[in-house]
Parts: sequence; C-alpha cells; structure tokens
Amino acid sequence: MSSIIGVAIALVAIQPAAAATKCPTHFAGGVEPALVNPKLSRSATELCNQRFVVLHSAITRTPLYVAEHLTRAGIAAARDYDQRDNRFHADPRLPPADRAELGDYVRSGFDRGHMAPSGNMNDEESDYESFSLANIVPQIGALNRNSWADMENYVRTLTTKLGDAYVVTGPAYEGKTIKALNGRVLVPTSTWKAMYVPGQGAGAWIATNTVNPRWQVISIAELARRIGIDPFPRLAAATKAKVPAFPNFGRDRAERER
Repeated sequence: MSSIIGVAIALVAIQPAAAATKCPTHFAGGVEPALVNPKLSRSATELCNQRFVVLHSAITRTPLYVAEHLTRAGIAAARDYDQRDNRFHADPRLPPADRAELGDYVRSGFDRGHMAPSGNMNDEESDYESFSLANIVPQIGALNRNSWADMENYVRTLTTKLGDAYVVTGPAYEGKTIKALNGRVLVPTSTWKAMYVPGQGAGAWIATNTVNPRWQVISIAELARRIGIDPFPRLAAATKAKVPAFPNFGRDRAERER
C-alpha cells in the first residue's frame, strides 16, 4: 500500500491545479484551496454543507481539507445550540467503496476526529453534517480530546473577538509508511488547521497524531510546501510567508499542567 500512497500524495513543486467550487461562500475570496500537488485531486469529491465544505479523497477515505467561514454571530449561535447527539454516519453522497464506514473505526484505538468541529455548528442539520465520516480522520485520543480541543476553542474565541475568520483544516500524510484502519482509511501522521483573519493576517498549526503530540506554528507558505495544499491562494506572498504569533498548544498545555 505504501507505494500507492506515495504516488497519490507525494509533494511536488508545480503549479496549483485548477478547480471550480460549487460552494464559494466557505472560502476566503470565494476561491477554494489550491492543490499545489495536483495528484491530490485524483478521486477527490467536493461536498457542500451548510456551515463547511469538504474535499474528500477516495484514496485516503478522509477529507483532504475542510473549509469554514466563521463569524461572531455564528459562534454565538453555536454556543447556544445544546442538542448535539453524536450521530456518526457514513456519507451517503459517496460510493461505499470510496468512503469510510463506521466499522472501519471499531476497536481501532483511534478517535473519530472532526475537522470542522461540532462546536462550530448552530443547528440540527449542520451538526448532523459535521458527524459525517467525510469530515472525520483517525485521530489519537490524547490529541483529539486535549490540545486539539484547546486550539478549536481558541479559534472560536479569536473569531468572536475579531468578527470573522476563514479556517481550513485537514490531515497530513508525511513519510513512506502510512497506517490504515481496516486496510481502508488512512491514518494521518499529523493534522493541521490554517486560519486567515481579514485585515489581520494568516498562519497555521500542525500537530503530530501521537500520544504526546508535537505542535508547530508555521506560515501558510510552509504549510503549502509540506502538505501540497495552499489553503488561501488569494493571499499576498508576504502574508503567506509570515509566521504568526499563535499560541503553541502543546507547550502551553504542558506549562499549564505543571
């Protein structure tokens, strides 16, 4: 399997692949993330939802990325919504051979980690959509339930303070050996989240998918180089090159727990 994966997701420095989105309101400037590595577009399907959009891969059976436009009003409404019911489900919009199934995660030792978090959803329909396995990756519980959750809360808090933000989240598959749940769903080596606040700047976090995750705060340019996806292609090169003053959730959590 590793050779197939290598062909599918190897990063190459070439021009971004062109694509036409059907759900532009979720993207900064109405333009979807650019696949700097066009091989990522093989067997990829865009899935539009109320509060987020998924680019799903039939090769990894996970999202390649999930994009959201967060607003102060939307976050307030999500905090008031208290009827979440955790109904994980296979996404019926995808062929069974191309999608993750509930059984793939049974006794796997991994959490079903949201890319667009349920905590950002503000009604029954959008919350249900967030529990689609098309929005999920296999994530180590020590990451998913702790520092990753801290980071998601920080993004909501910052959005509330500044008014609105564009967020793109996804898995990374780095290295030659990639594990798979049930021989089907690829396990990311890291997960990442990029954030752009209009008028303020942009940057990203990436955290290893491990029991003791290693967190890094990186520029958009560095993220694109590493994972083959430019989350905000319309941003100026200088903005993409800047490393933001984001908190490091691995270090900050460790310091709080001392």
